[in-house]
Amino acid sequence: MKSAFIFDLDGTLIDSVYQHVIAWSEALDSEGLSLPVSRIHRKIGMSSELFAKQLLREVGDHIDTDRVKRIKNRQAEAFDRLNGQIQPLPGARELLATLTAADIPWAIATSGSPEATASNLGKLSLDASKTSVLTGDEVEHGKPEPDLFLKAAERLGIPIERAYIVGDSIWDLLGARRGVGEEELRGAGAIRVYRDPADLLDHLNELATHPK
Repeated sequence: MKSAFIFDLDGTLIDSVYQHVIAWSEALDSEGLSLPVSRIHRKIGMSSELFAKQLLREVGDHIDTDRVKRIKNRQAEAFDRLNGQIQPLPGARELLATLTAADIPWAIATSGSPEATASNLGKLSLDASKTSVLTGDEVEHGKPEPDLFLKAAERLGIPIERAYIVGDSIWDLLGARRGVGEEELRGAGAIRVYRDPADLLDHLNELATHPK
């Protein structure tokens, strides 16, 4: 049976991590809260619901449903404003095209919203109606829980044991098993660490599934 690839989106296929950090920082500022951007950065990749709750815990502030909702909405507004800055990471389009041409199944599993995801698929020259994409609203629990990856594998019709999970954060790796430095990624369970999609494309022959 063929293996498949399940990709995270932000920071893995598109260069959007810092826009997310800025957007979360602005959302906290709008509530009179402050947190160093380095601490925000380390949480990128979580589901937005968990992310907002974790940030509020870190600033020692009260968590209530309305406040979490306001912060999430303001983050989404700020991110939408910054979206024009976002570009695909080197080799992302070529990597996906190579897998498709070689008939190797792949999907995208992202904690992002459907709206932000649809916009960023366009940056990868992908048609959302023809791409297997899972977003955070389609599962009960977002990353670091494995729900997104399990459902993506199910949609591809492959057992999760046959899937390579490709992500850029420890939340992806924690989800796959039950930036960030290379050693931390390996410590969280990464079997390989690549610089960007172009680097992965150059080393597809290291994996069990690769174009002939």
